[in-house]
Amino acid sequence: MSAHLFQISSDSGVQAITALGSTGVAAYLSHEERSRVAKLAVCHAGNVPVAIGVSALRTSQVLEHVSSAEHAGAQGLLLAPMSYQPLTENDVFELFRTVSQHTELPVIVYDNPATTHFTFSPELYTRITELPGIASIKIPAVPTEAAAAETRVSAVRAAIPEHVTIGVSGDMAAASGLSAGCDAWYSVLGGTLPELALSISRPAMSGDTTAALAASTHLMPIWRLFSEFGGSIRVIAAIAELLGYAPENCLPLPIQGLRGAEREQVAEALRELGLTAAS
Repeated sequence: MSAHLFQISSDSGVQAITALGSTGVAAYLSHEERSRVAKLAVCHAGNVPVAIGVSALRTSQVLEHVSSAEHAGAQGLLLAPMSYQPLTENDVFELFRTVSQHTELPVIVYDNPATTHFTFSPELYTRITELPGIASIKIPAVPTEAAAAETRVSAVRAAIPEHVTIGVSGDMAAASGLSAGCDAWYSVLGGTLPELALSISRPAMSGDTTAALAASTHLMPIWRLFSEFGGSIRVIAAIAELLGYAPENCLPLPIQGLRGAEREQVAEALRELGLTAAS
């Protein structure tokens, strides 16, 4: 996310900004690059609170990123259990325990099995959220069917203390998750097109489920591309490039961006939503 995008997000009225998550390609950046992004995010966010992703392969590296985030003025941390070797539940618990002992910033537990290939059990949720400073869990997408979504959110709520919030991810499921009782939406789309994300979150959090679902349906051209291209990162990068928010070929290699007919599909989705690509 460029400094310009941090400013756009801040001006849009979002409640918080998170930088250096999965779509922020944090895993591919050097420590120096990540430190610079953290500083830019806080500088351009104005009065909007900023959480910084600190995930890394080694705990020592995580703690370095924590220090950089603190120095930048971050108001929260986002932490996923990254690994090359498969992690055990005890490995992950000790990671969060160590981080909670080294910072006073609130920590968001990032449960993202599609990327990390680690799945949190309800028992691990309980153990981790009893640690000091654990403030929220970013859970995977909930089912879109209302009853199933409520069952999923209720199961997470039963496993964690009352003061720990639940945030849904998986943008297509945002309306369902917020309507089912999630406290927040950790949005991919919100980092680049915050107004469109707010068109879902504001009615959902005010209890207008019908309007939230309608706003989500309106964004189906983008949700379909997320599914077709195996996730959001390439689609969001193409959107940022097409709208002039990022330079061409902005993704770090070996990740290949969308080109040719695939890129044109993204451009067509933007046109369907009334958004014009940069000239």
